[in-house]
Amino acid sequence: MHLTRRGLLSLGALTAFGALVPGAAEAAAALGGPVRFQPGRAMLGSYLALHGRTLTQSLALRQQQLGRGQRIVHKYYPWSGYYPTAEPDVPSSSILMVSWNGTNYHPITDGSSDLAITTMATHLRDLKRPVLLRWGWEMNGNWFAWDGTHNGKKPSGYIAAWQRMHKIFRAKKATNVAWVWGPNWNSGPNVSWNHFQNYYPGDSFVDWVGVSGYNFSGESPHTLFTPIVSAYGKRKPIMLAETAAVKNKAAWIRQLSSYVAATPSVGAVVWFDTDTQKGAKYNFRPDTDAATLAAYKAMARSKRFSG
Repeated sequence: MHLTRRGLLSLGALTAFGALVPGAAEAAAALGGPVRFQPGRAMLGSYLALHGRTLTQSLALRQQQLGRGQRIVHKYYPWSGYYPTAEPDVPSSSILMVSWNGTNYHPITDGSSDLAITTMATHLRDLKRPVLLRWGWEMNGNWFAWDGTHNGKKPSGYIAAWQRMHKIFRAKKATNVAWVWGPNWNSGPNVSWNHFQNYYPGDSFVDWVGVSGYNFSGESPHTLFTPIVSAYGKRKPIMLAETAAVKNKAAWIRQLSSYVAATPSVGAVVWFDTDTQKGAKYNFRPDTDAATLAAYKAMARSKRFSG
């Protein structure tokens, strides 16, 4: 995220009401790579960083409040200097999602980062658990070293970097890693060369399509997520990879629940659950008041979010 920024199948496989017709569910279940998409059931998880609590304590709090665990536990890794040998605070019942910082494109595309990429591939492989890997997210913004603005306005460089990394992971047999491509919901700058479609690495290199979107300016879930759903939901499962409400929280969470219920291609929602974000004036937690927590709990315990 950046705080200053303000389908799975063909449509013929869906009814007008979003229900899968016979045979479509079986085909959809093959999507998602090592982390399978479950038709009709979205996984719900979080990036959890709560003031005064460890991750283990934060997970326990949400378990007590919601009566269920986190299906996805989201963690951020630096580009270099940290390669996990284990993640013991992530329960075995949860899927680890790694947002791995990027870097400029050239150190990847010219091969000078091959050792770092190989090291990460082998370490994630050796965790011996399913991993969702979101590398170089929000590449269509202008706030990260790996976005197009900081790389000569050439999205093709991002694609080349992604594909090279993917091939290295495949060569190292990191078959437990599902690749999540995650643009921001809108592009900054909003010019033709920087539109999210220009950064797409290709269907063979992507397992899930993610999207970051918050209601900083009162945007509805439909406004935030429908462009990505419309562009890729016919052939890839969709993940709301970073989201939270900062305004009208309870009402917005109810809108989100309804939106996901009406959008069959959404297979995962990952809340940005923190009150400790450096430099942030926002509290992203879903338990800031009783009404917000009640709305979040109702969403979390609904059948649609039972993936």
